[in-house]
Amino acid sequence: MNRGLFIGILLSLSLLEISCKKVEAPAACGPVPTENQMRWQEMEYYAFIHFSLNTYTDQSWGFGNEDVALFNPTELDARQWARICKEAGMKGIIVTAKHHCGFCLWPSAYTEYSVKNAPWKDGKGDVIRELADACKEYGLKLGIYLSPWDRNHADYGKPEYITYFRNQLKELLTNYGDIFEVWYDGANGGTGWYGGANENRKIDRTTYYDWKNTYKLVRELQPNIVIWNDGGDRADLRWVGTEGGWVGETNWSLLNATGDVPFEMLHHGVENGDSWVPAEVNTSIRPEWFYHPGEDSKVKTLPQLMDTYYNSVGRNGTFLLNFPIMPNGLIHPNDEKAALDLAAAVKEAFAVNLVKKAYAEASNTRGNSRKFGAAKAIDETTETYWATDDEVKTASLTIDFGKPTTFNRFMAQEYIRLGQRVKAFTLEALVDGNWKEIAKATTIGYKRILRFPTVTATQIRFSITDSKACPLIANIGVYNAPQILTQPTIIRNQAGEISIIPADAESEIYYTLDGSEATKNSTKYTGPVQTEGKLKVSAISVEPSSGKSSAATVEEFGLSRKDWKILGIEDENAYRILDGNISTAWHHEHKTKLPADLVIDLGATLTLSGFKYYPEQNSWQPSTITHYGFYTSADGKKWKLVSEGEFANIKNNPLWQTKQFELVAARYIKFQALKNTENNNNIGYAEIDVITN
Repeated sequence: MNRGLFIGILLSLSLLEISCKKVEAPAACGPVPTENQMRWQEMEYYAFIHFSLNTYTDQSWGFGNEDVALFNPTELDARQWARICKEAGMKGIIVTAKHHCGFCLWPSAYTEYSVKNAPWKDGKGDVIRELADACKEYGLKLGIYLSPWDRNHADYGKPEYITYFRNQLKELLTNYGDIFEVWYDGANGGTGWYGGANENRKIDRTTYYDWKNTYKLVRELQPNIVIWNDGGDRADLRWVGTEGGWVGETNWSLLNATGDVPFEMLHHGVENGDSWVPAEVNTSIRPEWFYHPGEDSKVKTLPQLMDTYYNSVGRNGTFLLNFPIMPNGLIHPNDEKAALDLAAAVKEAFAVNLVKKAYAEASNTRGNSRKFGAAKAIDETTETYWATDDEVKTASLTIDFGKPTTFNRFMAQEYIRLGQRVKAFTLEALVDGNWKEIAKATTIGYKRILRFPTVTATQIRFSITDSKACPLIANIGVYNAPQILTQPTIIRNQAGEISIIPADAESEIYYTLDGSEATKNSTKYTGPVQTEGKLKVSAISVEPSSGKSSAATVEEFGLSRKDWKILGIEDENAYRILDGNISTAWHHEHKTKLPADLVIDLGATLTLSGFKYYPEQNSWQPSTITHYGFYTSADGKKWKLVSEGEFANIKNNPLWQTKQFELVAARYIKFQALKNTENNNNIGYAEIDVITN
């Protein structure tokens, strides 16, 4: 090579490097995360542990007077909890040190209502200590749930209780090493034992706990902590408005520091919020939070858990999955298997990032600098990023695989240390020489994962169509995840017809009606099946091309409701509550103050042992019944109250509510709504059913 030419090339490269160094990074856009919030966000997935006296009473919420002697988990092994969480890919564990009943899992010096007076280990045990040691052994972080509401303590509702509450905080945050998160449940005030008072106590949740000073104490004791709180002053993290396991498709990690936070804001964040308050998605691996033997067969399936993963981690949130501990002190084998199956499926889905050997090119690069070039978006690190010039808020990045490549997942991450920016984007694939849109979405944030039908293409184009400021993309991934067949849905309508609905229209369905488990050799479903009486239905989805099948869906049905009549209500829509479909509902605003009665003629005298209620799933106009009375009658005139009470935690966990009572013969039932979650007259029902002997 000519010496002069060689020197010229070297000089040009040197000048280019100097030019790169002179290009400044973009300024921050709006609020940004603290280092504590960044560490928490990068955990992505961690566990909840629910364990208390409720575990031994089969309750959702303890009343506060449960006998301490009930607590005797003879096989308790916190190392088992930690091992399962570690193998499941989780990064930490948050434990219910004290739930609403007031019972403490550590030997608190400030109450007798704790493990120090339980028969477990002759009062010498400390669940929090054992878990802290197990977390340290397995390299997990420890978090603490401490209920502000205490249905046992005599001073709850008085100023003296706040001193008690903070004293317990000091014990938990100073005696067990580093704590990564403290969790305050939003439930507060109501009926309780309260040291024997047995009364209803009300507090102002916005002022009573003096959150400002409580937070100050927490941060002094644990400088690296993040605070989750459902009410009061704004904390570091936010609830997403549901315990169902998802956050909004549009999800900003921002809220305003003051003001009310309705469901809309909790679920989606606030685009121009003035504080960084990201979303934590909490849900249980079973329908309820505490252990109930009747839920051993109701553990979430792999498709359900994968959906939760995509709807939490994949939507700019974190995933907090609960394990209810059994009375013996262990995680149930069914729960363990479900969590480990999820870990294996996530690992398999994202095992191979198809951009590793690809080439990326951007429509605009900040200062034409390699420091912010397209290659920085596919280098599999979140510490570098592709950036555009300040004035450029719409841009595209094209990834060339170099050959036809099959994929069905797309992942993107923003460099959130400088704020969340992207408001909308699209994905296109170059298929047979033509660009085809395969997906579009709104926000990205820390991480966004999109699922779409499998496509084979030579290139993919990621186009940011709207952004608050110049976009900063830290990481992009393209994957070909194996299919996980989703279980079908089984519905029986009022006429007794069984309908089985596949999640994927291309799947074939096979079913049984005799209680045996469905297989590929069972009856093929071709349309609704007329049935009578009690039966147990099992159904599977089968992929025709591969022969792979889903896990079985199993539904048990009582007597047919074809002869049931709703009395005193002329609105035909009311019969949606008998159609067998929890996705349909009847909603009405009662004209006067509650109670509101729903009277049903069962068409014949039946022997009843309980009833079931499924609330309307309407977050925008809440109508969920919390307090009820249930009556039966032989003639529709003389009524007998057979059950009354509260659906505990139904606002946050709006699933089937089942109540049992002593056997009674009746032809008529009356379900009386006494109170709803919003203290207004809106009443909604998705389904009502009875349990027959």
